[in-house]
This record gives sequence, structure tokens and C-alpha cells, in this order.
Amino acid sequence: MPRLSLHKNERVALLRQVDLFSGCSTAELGRIAALTTEYRAEAGEVLAKRGDPGLEFFIVVEGRATVSRKRVELATIGPGSFFGELALLDGGPRTATVVAETDMLLLVLSRREFSSVQALVPSVTRKMLAELGARLRKADDLLDPGPVVSRRVGPWSL
Repeated sequence: MPRLSLHKNERVALLRQVDLFSGCSTAELGRIAALTTEYRAEAGEVLAKRGDPGLEFFIVVEGRATVSRKRVELATIGPGSFFGELALLDGGPRTATVVAETDMLLLVLSRREFSSVQALVPSVTRKMLAELGARLRKADDLLDPGPVVSRRVGPWSL
């Protein structure tokens, strides 16, 4: 894929539109933008494959992709979405396959760059963990769509 040539201030503007980075200052966005690499994916391209090592974190700028696991579609993601964080957070393999539905523009962070963002902007890590929790709940609902039954176990409920 050819590399694109967005200027840093254009990347900052793109990152500003991503909820994950909504609490970031312009200076923080500038630092994050400087770490990103642009990537243009073609429709049908596998961006992440379940079981493979996770080496990058992806931010969707344009286009759509399907997230699936064992042929079960988990989500369709588009501009403002991100993926690839779990494998970078825990060092494990990819947990889902992501395929571009349309041509896409992505901003990509390597493992090292991703760690730099976590150190520079802790609020991004907190938002990412909240999103991971939401994704886990959604996956749990797909596996067991019945009503949630709460029971007390000690001082908290599960």
C-alpha cells in the first residue's frame, strides 16, 4: 500500500474526531499524531487475524470493517473506532479477525508507539479500558443473550 502524506496538523484534526482522544489537549494530540503511521487498506483486506501476534493498534479514519470470531460477526466498525489494543495490552495473540468491508484510511501505532501514547496520555488508557469492558459485555451477550441475574456475593454483586 502506498504511504500517504497527511501533515501532522491534519492527523491532529482526524484524532480530535475520535472519542478515545476527546479529552486530549492539542499538544497531546500533536504528540500522538507524530507517532502514527498512515495506512490505506483495500476492501477485503484482512487487517488482523485471530491467533496471530498483535503488533499494531489501528484507528479507523475512513471506511468500515467487520470484526468476527469463529465466523460469528461481533461488530462493524467505522470512523472513530479502534482495534488491536488487547494484544498490545496483554501481549497475547489477536482475539478476533478484522476485515475491511470498504477501502479504509487507518492511523497505526506499533507496540512501542502505543506504549508511548499510554505513558503520555493516561486518560486514553482509561477510555480504552472502558471500551474493552463494553466489548466484553457485548461478546458475553452474544454468547448468552438471556437476562442478567444478579446475586450478592460478599460486599459486591457480580
